[in-house]
Amino acid sequence: MEVHKTKQGVTLARDVRDSRVGGRAAPQREPWYRLAELAILPPLKLWFNWRFEGLESVPSKGPVLAACNHISYLDPLADGYFLERAGRRPRFLAKAELFDNPFLRLVLRGTHQIPVQRGTGDPAPVVAATKALENGEAIVVYPEGTVTTNPDFTPMKAKTGVARLSLAAGVPVLPLAIWGAQYVWQRSGPVSLRFGRPIWLKAGPVLDFSQYADRADDPVVLRKVTDEVMETLGGLVDDLRADYPRRWSR
Repeated sequence: MEVHKTKQGVTLARDVRDSRVGGRAAPQREPWYRLAELAILPPLKLWFNWRFEGLESVPSKGPVLAACNHISYLDPLADGYFLERAGRRPRFLAKAELFDNPFLRLVLRGTHQIPVQRGTGDPAPVVAATKALENGEAIVVYPEGTVTTNPDFTPMKAKTGVARLSLAAGVPVLPLAIWGAQYVWQRSGPVSLRFGRPIWLKAGPVLDFSQYADRADDPVVLRKVTDEVMETLGGLVDDLRADYPRRWSR
């Protein structure tokens, strides 16, 4: 069972297989994307207890740049599920190492994910993501660049890639926070796969940085925009953490 929390209160999603969100028909799926949905989403939906807040903040069409906090290796699946429920087809900036696996490479390329060579400064991912945004795609980035190392799982100081991408494409940023996934899957492997564990996500209103459009190469502006994104994400994380059931906090 999923819970969708809106400004009017909490509503229950009786049929998680519904292909419409807020009266909008889901977009047509590509073959590889549809295959990934059929393989991954059913067990993901059934195993965890999902709560989604702020689905109405996700633009129904046009470019979306979602900036997410990073607390576990489950995050991409959870964030992708959130955007799928909002009727969007997410594309991730994924670490290039994932493409080394032949099967994963086939799936990732088939679903149009974007490889990133971390630590190289390679501009290719930003160019590819900017082009995808110009084509009206939904792009997901993790500004921290890796799973947080903070003991309390709060967001770390982020790199400025999210600001560069937002200003280069002229697209606002959708902050999307997650909580609960850190108890499931870490670098060391699965932590706790208890059935029914709550996984909560919350999107805030989009952040518009169009006033900085002519200063996209200014390091001060890039840091300011990035810090504002992370401050907003931190607030959303605090909201989720404050209400998260204590008995599941381990």
